[in-house]
Amino acid sequence: FCVAFDPLDGSSNIDCNVSVGTIFSVYEKKDGSVNDLLRSGADCICAGYCAYSSAVELVFTFQGSSVEGFCLDPTIGEFVHTRVNMKFPSDGGKRIYSCNEGNFVHWDQPIKDAVDAFKNGVGGKPYSARYVGSMVADIHRTLLYGGIYIYPAD
Repeated sequence: FCVAFDPLDGSSNIDCNVSVGTIFSVYEKKDGSVNDLLRSGADCICAGYCAYSSAVELVFTFQGSSVEGFCLDPTIGEFVHTRVNMKFPSDGGKRIYSCNEGNFVHWDQPIKDAVDAFKNGVGGKPYSARYVGSMVADIHRTLLYGGIYIYPAD
């Protein structure tokens, strides 16, 4: 197997005590070259993240399987299965959007239009903006509460 990972996502925020984490994806080894990792996400056999905050949470899935969450219990030094079959809220959850709007001027017009729609209200009510700057923290919140997370090219 081979693993692609960001060992400390959000590290630019670590000095101000913002949540950070590790992102990973696992692929089956083919030829031992970098091409083992530069493949479609459809080839990924396991992916997830570990969030380091007031609690340490490990969230992952195996290809075609459910998303499972584990919380580190420091009293026993083990991860405990605390979130079974994690899913986005069926109604879409909270009306929150999350993106780095500092890059707005560099985005393609359809992305700009979507963010403007979130701000001005899709279906009558605007979305709230929440952006931590640590993808793990933003994704974790979105998975638990719903909403929209985007990371457009700039």
